[in-house]
Amino acid sequence: MKYGNVLVTGGAGFLGSQLVKKLLSISEHVHVIDDLSTGNVNALPQSATLTFHRGSITNEELLEQILPEVECIFHLACRNILLSVQDIEGDLHTNLYGGFLLLRKAKECCSHLKRFVYTSTASVYGNAPVIPTPESYFNITLPYSASKFSTEHYCKVFYHMYQVPVTILRLSNVFGPGQLIENPYCGVVAKFFDAVEQGEPLTIYGDGTQTRDFTYVEDVMDVLLRAAWEPGFVGNVYNVGTGRETSVNELAEAISTITGHLSYPTLYKPKRVVDKVYRRAVDVTALQTDVQWTPRYSLTDGLRKTYDWLREGKV
Repeated sequence: MKYGNVLVTGGAGFLGSQLVKKLLSISEHVHVIDDLSTGNVNALPQSATLTFHRGSITNEELLEQILPEVECIFHLACRNILLSVQDIEGDLHTNLYGGFLLLRKAKECCSHLKRFVYTSTASVYGNAPVIPTPESYFNITLPYSASKFSTEHYCKVFYHMYQVPVTILRLSNVFGPGQLIENPYCGVVAKFFDAVEQGEPLTIYGDGTQTRDFTYVEDVMDVLLRAAWEPGFVGNVYNVGTGRETSVNELAEAISTITGHLSYPTLYKPKRVVDKVYRRAVDVTALQTDVQWTPRYSLTDGLRKTYDWLREGKV
């Protein structure tokens, strides 16, 4: 049992539920905290070694109940980028205060803590002048990136002051099996596949030339699991992505090809308030150098696997 007793916050969400499925076979027990504001409890498998706690990471009583047993924490719970601009105070409370409280309670309650893995975001880079963007850069333009970046700083504080074994991972546009359209805040890949399934045009905000670094979920799972036990990760910040730019127009074309609908119709709409970033690709040199990690899946590979999952009934 490599991971012992584990806590996954946000474990009923897309990434969290995929991580829980991986952890069940290699952990003694998995605890999940999720308030189900965007998560789906049905995404979690049934298991005698899984305990689901419906609640918030800002609930001190709940944290004090669970954390004394925990040896490894994966902190994925957060308000997402769209919700953050609709409710900036809620974003601050959940993302920043929730992260700080979890760190404080981990320090107080987890006597055998082996790792605290925090999933941050490539959104901290804003419109970076350097592509691919290294971990040393930041440009905070939205509440979501502000709260996530601030929590990174508190992770560093608890690492340096109290030796809490933190690892910070900045994820970039993760997609793949488990990302459900039932969540209105899901990513563009899931929305595009659903649009094709429904016979609707692919909706693109802006002119579609904006780029993102789309990262397949299995590559992210690989980094998350390694970050929880390999010593090289402790105290460090790492980008998790591919280092490659793909425009939204190129993504639409790739999905049209994979689904067998060449020149599928698109619908262009004005940019939203959250559409601040024109180009994105993250530099993964640090991960490659420090822990010899490279992504295994190309965008096409990941899209095909996602489409296969959708056709097989989302099992």
